[in-house]
Amino acid sequence: MAATFLAGAITLGYLAVGVFFLRFWRRTSDTLFAIFALAFFVLAGNQAVVTLSGIEREALSWVYLLRAAAFSLIIVAIVAKNLPRR
Repeated sequence: MAATFLAGAITLGYLAVGVFFLRFWRRTSDTLFAIFALAFFVLAGNQAVVTLSGIEREALSWVYLLRAAAFSLIIVAIVAKNLPRR
């Protein structure tokens, strides 16, 4: 019961951070913030799927690919932001 509560809190935290970055994207129109928001929404979805499906070993399931996709988005956003502009 406590684990489910904590998983819900983590999901809510991911959603809050996603909305935070979405707000900055709307204000600045910077793609970095949009991609970060998307990545955190994917992380929230990942956490919700793991919690609701009852998967015990996340690292051995297909759900782990969602987390890998979110971190890949973050890496791509940072690299794209730091490339020199043409």
